[in-house]
Amino acid sequence: MPSLANGKLKVFLALEPCDMRKSFNGLHTLATEQLRLTPARDALFAFTNKRRNRVKLLDFDGTGTWVAAKRLEKGRFSWPAPSEPGQRRIRLHAEALQLLVDGVDLRGAYFKPWYERPE
Repeated sequence: MPSLANGKLKVFLALEPCDMRKSFNGLHTLATEQLRLTPARDALFAFTNKRRNRVKLLDFDGTGTWVAAKRLEKGRFSWPAPSEPGQRRIRLHAEALQLLVDGVDLRGAYFKPWYERPE
């Protein structure tokens, strides 16, 4: 798996929940068809379920595909909502993904200008 501290890493969150039974091929299909992106090196895709208590990450490292999963024992992930109609994904900073999977509510939080990375 890539380091989340990698400055080149692009993190994409699927805003719609997905079936957590999906694995390599199913998540790859979601990334290409629903998010309209091709999994590539230095890109990480994050998916969650309806209850927001599970997350799966899809990563292609150049030699193969990785899938990582996290299930919360209590609580829910604070998953972003679409900011415009039809929006399917957002791009996050790697640091923001780390905060999200650690349970930090990103609503109302902001990064200082030196942390911002354009898409």
